[in-house]
Amino acid sequence: MDENFKSGFISIIGRPNVGKSTFMNRVIGQKIAIMSDKAQTTRNKVQGVYTSEDAQLVFIDTPGIHKPKHKLGDFMVNMAEQSLNEVDLVLFMINAKEGFGRGDEFIINMLQKVNQPVFLIVNKIDEVHPDELLPIIDEYRSKYNFAEIIPISALEGNNVDHLMKVMVDQMPEGPQYYPEDHITDHPERFIISELVREKALHLTREEIPHSIAVKVESVKEQEDEGKVLVQATIIVERSSQKGIIIGKQGKMLKEIGQKARKDIEKLLGTKIYLELWVKVQKDWRNKDMQLQDFGYNEDEY
Repeated sequence: MDENFKSGFISIIGRPNVGKSTFMNRVIGQKIAIMSDKAQTTRNKVQGVYTSEDAQLVFIDTPGIHKPKHKLGDFMVNMAEQSLNEVDLVLFMINAKEGFGRGDEFIINMLQKVNQPVFLIVNKIDEVHPDELLPIIDEYRSKYNFAEIIPISALEGNNVDHLMKVMVDQMPEGPQYYPEDHITDHPERFIISELVREKALHLTREEIPHSIAVKVESVKEQEDEGKVLVQATIIVERSSQKGIIIGKQGKMLKEIGQKARKDIEKLLGTKIYLELWVKVQKDWRNKDMQLQDFGYNEDEY
């Protein structure tokens, strides 16, 4: 290994739906973070690992920071705050189309307590006219002394290579923490549950709010058939939501399963059977035991 090998940890923060997961997936080159056009789809810190010949960057994609309304919200904001002081660099990502908002004020106040360098990443520049960028940058610059301000499009890839180079330059010399082919620190079951949840959110659109969780019950190899059997339960808060997820004659649940199966097969590198159930657990987002049961456990992440 190069004796000047650089490595470090990077936290990505920002309001919900600014494109943090899209950025992670582009950089790592594989789908590890759930993507949706609905706000607040990422609930846990998803670690993505980027390795090149001379550097390794370990990304922590925190939940979109927002004012919490329930216990799950508190948990998500605490996770984001904790991550800021455990890293070498913080990326504060904003949506160029939205401009400065109250949520950004909340984040900038949080950043005042951070000692590490903070980069302002202006994402979605493909969706605005170049003339609109400068006033946005000036407004953010007036509120915080950013180490770097870099406009990108995570979706199109614009300027992402430049950002990667600047981040590597910022990293200290250090060891390779993970093997070259390691792309995430999350167990497969977590990613499987996220892929199922993504499809449910995407296909039901506005009908299902974020009161949805997915619990993977089992992942078993079917040796006689050379396939893996994945069994998972989609948890909702109300009976009406259960009806929407199942759909007429089970059509919606079948479609969720078909789309999730393709992504899970890519993840596992093998053919799978996917069995899905839907269960109602009223008000689960406010119950500590159920939050832990569905994987929202601060000790684990």
